[in-house]
Amino acid sequence: MVCRQMNTAEKTLSSWIDGADAEWYKSRLARIGLLVVAAFLVLFFRLLYLQVIEGPEYHRLSENNCIRLQPIVPSRGLIFDRNGEVLVDNRPSYDVSVVIRDAKPLDRTLDNLAYYLQVSAFELKEKIDKAKGHPTYRPLPLKVDIGRDALAMVEAHRYELPGIQMDVKSRREYLQKQSAAHLIGYLGEISAEELKCAEYAACRQGDLIGKFGVEKSLESYLQGRRGGRQVEVDARGQVVRVLRTVDAEPGHNVYLSLDHRLQERAEALMAHMVGAAVVMDAVNGQVLAMANSPSFDQNIFITGLSRQQWQALSNNPVRPLENKAIQAEYPPASTYKIITALAGLEEKVIDENTTFFCPGGFQFGDRFYRCWKKGGHGTVNVVGALEESCDVFFYQTGLRLGVDRIAHYAKVLGLGTPTGIALDHEAKGLIPTSDWKKRRFGSSWHKGETLSIAIGQGYNLATPLQMAVATAAVGNGGRVLKPELIQRIESAGGRTVLESQTVVRQQLQVRPEVLEAVRKGLWRVVNGSKGTAGRSRIEGLAYSGKTGTAQVFGRRPAGNGRKESAVEELKSHAWFVAYAPAEKPRIAVAVIVEHGEHGSTAAAPVAAELIRAYFFPDRPARELFVEPLPEEQEDAPDVIREQAVEGD
Repeated sequence: MVCRQMNTAEKTLSSWIDGADAEWYKSRLARIGLLVVAAFLVLFFRLLYLQVIEGPEYHRLSENNCIRLQPIVPSRGLIFDRNGEVLVDNRPSYDVSVVIRDAKPLDRTLDNLAYYLQVSAFELKEKIDKAKGHPTYRPLPLKVDIGRDALAMVEAHRYELPGIQMDVKSRREYLQKQSAAHLIGYLGEISAEELKCAEYAACRQGDLIGKFGVEKSLESYLQGRRGGRQVEVDARGQVVRVLRTVDAEPGHNVYLSLDHRLQERAEALMAHMVGAAVVMDAVNGQVLAMANSPSFDQNIFITGLSRQQWQALSNNPVRPLENKAIQAEYPPASTYKIITALAGLEEKVIDENTTFFCPGGFQFGDRFYRCWKKGGHGTVNVVGALEESCDVFFYQTGLRLGVDRIAHYAKVLGLGTPTGIALDHEAKGLIPTSDWKKRRFGSSWHKGETLSIAIGQGYNLATPLQMAVATAAVGNGGRVLKPELIQRIESAGGRTVLESQTVVRQQLQVRPEVLEAVRKGLWRVVNGSKGTAGRSRIEGLAYSGKTGTAQVFGRRPAGNGRKESAVEELKSHAWFVAYAPAEKPRIAVAVIVEHGEHGSTAAAPVAAELIRAYFFPDRPARELFVEPLPEEQEDAPDVIREQAVEGD
């Protein structure tokens, strides 16, 4: 009985529990069902909103519009001279690009564009053919700097030009046309090879980059940082609205060490000559002027040269594209006697009292090596030999030294190696040694060759800038300076990013009395009664220098039915190097005039006028004299004497 009651109670409890579970499950299912229904309702109403209410707008966007990124090219940094005068500026330029995806039909669009721009359609199509692999959604530059009239034509016919974009960009403008062109340089369109270089990682096809001069060497400072904007465009590629903009950062401004007033004067003096003039600060190495003649207008490179223009420049026999101050190599001629004198005195093969007799030439073996003065200079010491540029004195000094000891002092003064100036393609010149000849020609050095080397002929080669550096070192006590082109670099906001520092490459180790003797001789070149540059004195300022006349090729004297060539290209080059003032020099100058014949009459007057312009800017400029001096006062051509045999 008890067991039956217990079983009945258990069944009743079990039934109650089963009923409670069912209710709980039903309640949970109801809640889940409500959540699912709510989710579907939210989704339904969202879809209803997007498709019914916003549907037409999104349909328009999906059918006709897309979002694109447009680059914003930064404004390139400006270039100033040391006094803040603007040398290179930027101006607005109207450029035409095409988005190939939108320019349909492409051929008809390009034909229409060519008609309105008044250019060849073939030229435009060729640019597209060359841009294989260029993304079709990215603008491809077709024509830059089209001018306002062409801009008006394109804008008036935009409906015929789907996919064509007009952009206003900053374009380089060289304000001083041809002035300091070789130093400042120019821009050009980036090439396919350059696009692969890491240093141009931020550049794109069609960008203009520095190709030459400071524009190239300071590209990373001048180019700035690219910006961009997110725009919505329609089916024709026309901008509907700008969604977002990231401004570009302008490039840094560069202040050159150049003094534009002095630069212009140097260029005016060299205008009718072929050659170069360098003015350098003898204390800190900053280049104050670097004039090359002839020059060229950098502006023609910005929009691209025609083949005819390029050929006219590159095939010109006077090489207007060459930076003769650092790239052209010339025999230093008698200016090299400074080095022979230093070497002879320091190595004690001569002293200030050593004299040699000059009868007008020097017999060595079976050859007679002429002095430029036929009647000879008589008995001279090192000071007098520098003053009168006596070849015989330096022939004999050179023989006592030997080529290798002369070369040592030349190299210490910076010859035979690039100066390190911040410009590309600097030539290193050549200072020969006995080992060099053995390697180069496989033959031994002969003493007769030393005679030519001692007076700056033979294998010797130097650039005008190298000679300016060496001359500055003689004037400033032996400090061989690295030439500097940059005074400072500033951000667009005026913050100094980089400032020039004086760099002493090496120190000339000679006794003070050696340097003093050479400096005395150089002072007398200009100020002495027999000085070869006596006609180039400056009233109120004593300066020192050395003339030189470098033979272009070995000429034999006229006679025996032969006539000396009068062809212009065979005339000797004229040199003059100087530092001023003679005491505590502030500047050094080097001038080379190709085929100018005599340093005393062609190069020295140019250097003297540059020195006058630097120290006395308010004095009126004086005209250069061009008439030759009497023979007994000239620094005549330094002939390759081992070939000038008397009576031959």
